[in-house]
Amino acid sequence: MAASPSTARAINDRFALRLLQDEGPLTATQLKTLTGLSRPTVADLVERLHRSGLVHVVGESGAERRGPNAKLYGLVADRAHLAALDVRTRSVSVTVADLLGTTLAEATVPVGDDSDTGPAVEKAVALLERTVKEAGADRLHSVAVGAPGLIDPATGELRDSSGLPAWHRRLVGVLQERLPAHVLVENETNLAAVAELREGAARDREDFVLLWLGQGVGAAVVLGGRLRRGASGGAGEIGFLPVPGTSGLPSATGCDGGFHELACAAAVESLAAAHGLTAADALTSGDAGADALTSGDAGADALTSGDAGADGPAAGSAPTPGHAAFLDALARRLAIGAAAVVSVLDPGCVVLAGETGHQGGAALAARVETELAALSPLRTEVRATALGDAAVLRGALLLARDTAQDALFGAPTAGL
Repeated sequence: MAASPSTARAINDRFALRLLQDEGPLTATQLKTLTGLSRPTVADLVERLHRSGLVHVVGESGAERRGPNAKLYGLVADRAHLAALDVRTRSVSVTVADLLGTTLAEATVPVGDDSDTGPAVEKAVALLERTVKEAGADRLHSVAVGAPGLIDPATGELRDSSGLPAWHRRLVGVLQERLPAHVLVENETNLAAVAELREGAARDREDFVLLWLGQGVGAAVVLGGRLRRGASGGAGEIGFLPVPGTSGLPSATGCDGGFHELACAAAVESLAAAHGLTAADALTSGDAGADALTSGDAGADALTSGDAGADGPAAGSAPTPGHAAFLDALARRLAIGAAAVVSVLDPGCVVLAGETGHQGGAALAARVETELAALSPLRTEVRATALGDAAVLRGALLLARDTAQDALFGAPTAGL
């Protein structure tokens, strides 16, 4: 069936707005060329978008010709403001941006293990309020929260999960109560995968699996360019994968005995210590919004020095025998989890993310690819994250931006 005139206008408007988002300011002639629409249709379209407050004149083209230069039209960036939150076990990070996704202000605050639910929530809310004020925003249109745990696909709520602080779940409810904004919550690993798909290591892939390797262990599944959450929102809970030779079997309430026991940050530190590397606290509290292995920690020392592009014992030098042995052992562990995913999904690509994936870099990814090739006949490329610690916040910001643009631009896209 042919679209009605109003539907056709909405589709054309949305197409033009997306072009302005992706390409930056354009002239009416450029919009005509890119959309394939007639000149009168583009003129009407630009006028509609200008009246709606979504588009304005940002300058003139530099083309040399007789007469006045053509006007350049761009999105009105301050038409809406967005916020992204990365909620970790011991910290919260916030980014406030405009409708184009340009960062205006950002901040991080630690949240101690001994913090009660109420004070922890208020600390996070106060951080958001300060950052919004610093960004010069009057109000927020959309807020996206990235957090560990399962997201109920029916309600969109963060579900109770063993071992996670109670303030995580309460924070989302408080933000929904207090803010006149769209407040969304998504699993942190899923958000990292969305960011890698659209801006990071998997930009050229429609199918891949992201392995999150940090204090917790998880995975995100992207097939056909779409995030796949599963029937209960738990697709990718690879930390619960039973692994022979561990302490036992995981249970519905704990992943001891699962892949988590081999690949979590604490396990990486223990493995590093077993190879005679510097022994230090495996995790730090409130470091740049993440429970991260630091450069002084055993795990981080081993990982970064094994990357040819990192400053190890000597910048650009090959890893020492101790470091090489550690990386080989860690790669064998990670390949076990990767092989389980590959054997079921055959994604063709695995991205190593989280603190371990980021700090291990290309050196660790190459070793995992080699080990995986020995375990599975399915050819699979293994890549290191391109976004590092920023992946969750960037994914949350993309979710908030998509939500705001769907509301302001008209017909929604397919979303995440």
